[in-house]
Amino acid sequence: MPSNKGFTLIELLIALALLVILAGALYGTYFSVVGAREKGGVRMEERRELSTTLGRLHDELSSAFFTKLVTGTGTTTSTQRYHFVVEDRDSFGKPASLLQFTAVTPPRIDPSPASDLMVVRYSVQEKEGDQVLTLVREARDLYLDTSVASVPYPVMDRLEGFLVECWDGAKWVKTWDTALNNQMPQKVRITITVKGGETFSTVATPRKGI
Repeated sequence: MPSNKGFTLIELLIALALLVILAGALYGTYFSVVGAREKGGVRMEERRELSTTLGRLHDELSSAFFTKLVTGTGTTTSTQRYHFVVEDRDSFGKPASLLQFTAVTPPRIDPSPASDLMVVRYSVQEKEGDQVLTLVREARDLYLDTSVASVPYPVMDRLEGFLVECWDGAKWVKTWDTALNNQMPQKVRITITVKGGETFSTVATPRKGI
């Protein structure tokens, strides 16, 4: 009796088909895992960026500085220098507050000249042709950088809202100006809305007016 060894053509085709199916499944799984890891990395970076921004805002607002205007003492110039301003704005129908204030700066390590006060400004910029908001920060020394324009730099991208609210002792308001109120708000609440609609907030207590 002759011995039938080897594979038939049909068996080879079946094995090849199974191999193709298995390779396709492995290929899809591999790229799904890689994509998920990349998305997870981006999300972690966004959360880190958000945490850093809220922490910085909280610290700077806690050191906000203002000198009250006392009638007859000639402190108008000081009041204009030391200020706290919040403007209620919107962009594409989303909150885009403007926040500017004077704050006490931490001690510097480098020997370059510096005062102990800085003007900090947070605002929202729109990307032309796209409903994407970017939170930018500007800062300059109150006394030494008066002739130099501060350069804004982005601190958070892909925002859906930046809302600043001030507690006046009875309610939260969206505007404030120490030139009119002659005092600091009791508390300041920052709410950032990220892409997807999630909101994150921090509440800071500024220094009392001096």
